[in-house]
Amino acid sequence: MTKETEPPPAVPDAVAPMLAVDGRPPTGARWAYEWKWDGYRCCLRVAADGQTRLTSRNGNDLTPTYPELAQAGPGPLAGRSAVLDGEIVALGPGGGPDFGRLQRRHQRRHPGRALLAEVPVVFFAFDLLMLDGERLLDLPYRRRRAALEALPTDPSGRIAVPPSHPGAEADPEALLRVAEAHGLEGLMAKRLDSPYQPGRRSPRWVKTPLVRTIEVVVGGWQPGSGHRAGTVGSLLVGAFDEDGRLRYVGHVGSGFSEAVLADLDLRLAGLSRADSPFAERLPTARTRVARWVEPRLVGEVAFRAWTREGRLRQPSWRGARPDRDPAAARLPDRPY
Repeated sequence: MTKETEPPPAVPDAVAPMLAVDGRPPTGARWAYEWKWDGYRCCLRVAADGQTRLTSRNGNDLTPTYPELAQAGPGPLAGRSAVLDGEIVALGPGGGPDFGRLQRRHQRRHPGRALLAEVPVVFFAFDLLMLDGERLLDLPYRRRRAALEALPTDPSGRIAVPPSHPGAEADPEALLRVAEAHGLEGLMAKRLDSPYQPGRRSPRWVKTPLVRTIEVVVGGWQPGSGHRAGTVGSLLVGAFDEDGRLRYVGHVGSGFSEAVLADLDLRLAGLSRADSPFAERLPTARTRVARWVEPRLVGEVAFRAWTREGRLRQPSWRGARPDRDPAAARLPDRPY
């Protein structure tokens, strides 16, 4: 076969993301710390000829949604194939992550030039999983990180490598204070000897969020009134227990802009059902005018604490998470 008829290099396969456990940041020289960015987890894959694909945490193709990242992918990796793990982030005016702005981008499968210019995004790469056909998953984090930092800098600035702070030199509590001051989501601690474990939630990675959040599944909604008449007033949400039952954790009535309400109307259309999908009976005040839906829509909710009854205290809607599988929205082992 001549070079003219050889097929183009294949884009590498996606790798399921390694996940962290919750906890206070561990200390010591065996750990390294990274700031936790508030965005969409993404696997960025580049072929040797520059073809680039973006894959979400649950395997969806994000390439059309973030075309500037697909174009940027070959920049620092020209002529090489690679798989990067990272986060797609939209930055606000102050330079910190702005999840609301990112939601606007994520709602458009094929964004126009105006939206691309108004809400640019950055891919923050924090792990290198494959390079030039060599899988790096079994290498310790410190070696993968060194290989990542050795890659050329992207001149477009669309792919960036945020800092990693070795535990022998850094104070995680001080890093958390920096994260809070700059509107970051929290801190990640990673064992220096940790291999990359695809699809596994491992104690070798520990996340410490500054804002408590939970992924929930929408099981129903209540119509609004006044200026919100004709649309969603509040969402009835839950999470799955260890037996696979959808347990009610509360109703969310704040955090909705007009754009978010319009998006919810679209996402809930066609999901109607006659009865409640929740395992337990809900308070009459919630069921009297409830509209039930199939539990397929996943969202992220910020909240202050758990009540003794297992409800979210002061929940606020952060946005739909189409990159999440509903079955993965699970109750914590001991939420309250």
